Amino acid sequence: MEGLLLDWSIEVPLPDRRLPVALLSKAQKAAELQRVQARRAMDAAYEAELVMGLADDTPDTLDPPADHPGAKRGSWAPDTELPGVSEFFTAELAVVLNCGRGSASHLARRAWIYRQSLPATWAALAEGTLDEPRAKVLADVLAHTAPAMARAVEAQVLSEATGLSLGRLRARTLELVLQLDADAADMRRKDAQRQADVRSYPSHLQGMSTLAADLPTPVSAECLAVVDQLAAMLKSDGDPRPIGELRAAVLADLIRRPWDTRLPAVTARLSITVPLPSLTGQSAQSGAVNGQPITAGHLRELIAQLGFLGLQAPDCSSLTFAITDPQGRLLTTASHSKLARLARAGCREHPDSDCGCPVLGRPAATTAYWPTDAQDAFVRTRDRACRFPNCGQRAGSADLDHVVPHGCGGQTDCSNLCCLCRSHHRLKTFAPGWRFVMDRDGVLHVTTPSGVTRTTRPPGRESPDQRGPTAQVAAPPTAAVPDDDPPPF
Repeated sequence: MEGLLLDWSIEVPLPDRRLPVALLSKAQKAAELQRVQARRAMDAAYEAELVMGLADDTPDTLDPPADHPGAKRGSWAPDTELPGVSEFFTAELAVVLNCGRGSASHLARRAWIYRQSLPATWAALAEGTLDEPRAKVLADVLAHTAPAMARAVEAQVLSEATGLSLGRLRARTLELVLQLDADAADMRRKDAQRQADVRSYPSHLQGMSTLAADLPTPVSAECLAVVDQLAAMLKSDGDPRPIGELRAAVLADLIRRPWDTRLPAVTARLSITVPLPSLTGQSAQSGAVNGQPITAGHLRELIAQLGFLGLQAPDCSSLTFAITDPQGRLLTTASHSKLARLARAGCREHPDSDCGCPVLGRPAATTAYWPTDAQDAFVRTRDRACRFPNCGQRAGSADLDHVVPHGCGGQTDCSNLCCLCRSHHRLKTFAPGWRFVMDRDGVLHVTTPSGVTRTTRPPGRESPDQRGPTAQVAAPPTAAVPDDDPPPF
């Protein structure tokens, strides 16, 4: 009976209380806002409990042992985020929550800290007396402090936390940490350095993107000073552009260094996706550069700047066409010269007539394990990034993986190959209970050991109003068939 009640309560959750806002007085609305905030804190505590419960169900005994070829080594060795928990847990949590692996990792780590180091904070959340933003501040600042020391700091700061702003609470907690455990500050700095990276993401400015780098504070200040001085020199020489635009231009020039002939030549792969009607001005349909959307006009300007207006490849570069059907399914990829050659040759069976015989299609399957060059180009053009839900690793640095393992009868064919970054390739190969299924047109279905299925489509297949991968809860999958993809991992 208890099991039936649990199943019913999960499938048919009780509605939360909602009052008619128009009928409430100002004081009542303020009281309701406070109740909502307390409810949000209680939900955060419950969420942390659920995350830890799911982690407990995913022990590290499921991971490849240290002497196994699939065990992580060197720079791929996992950080000891959650002791005793599988390295693949955060990937499963990300699929369950439909978020990125970084967000899932932060959530899991914070839940672990609540349970191990900050039980009083967790209890205050569950009671609704401490809001979630302040609890997050305590968890983030005390992440690398020993549990006993974290509880000592918690005991001093928790009673005054609700009376402090987030900034003052962070400063007060850091002050106590430095007094009681100075080594924790060094741990935080070293951890931050391990997490450093360079990222590019869309800016709020139209047609622009932000290039960001995590650097040690002195290095960051030094880099900004150099950029600012060089921009000021350009400004003093009469450059009419705003100083901010000059700084951005200087930074781009410093990275690319086109004038320094002492350095080896560096080339960058730029993936431009553009519908032909937009290129010729017959359509305003937007395209993309390296996966980030830009307008049709911006695309035409970019094409002209790159030097292949009229569909000619610039010097020392290549131009590849991706041909799709009206629904966006990729049919084939071909170079400009190959298209011209096929156009001249025509159909061998009907050389004197305009027939409908196909002369170009997707690369043929091969009996070999390794994909052909044509298959590699087709799959990377189709996928453009790692196909695991919410992963954005570029296709150029991803592995081509057999969805059905080659050793289990899976063909080396474009309908059985997809791009997976090394991390998610390892998950598919070594993590038990996962299931990957791909349709012939490249639609990939990923099911977690907990029974959550998410579907990702090749970028060209997504409709303009599609907001993300679809999800459904399915029966727990059978154990995944081990892939035969060789190390290293």
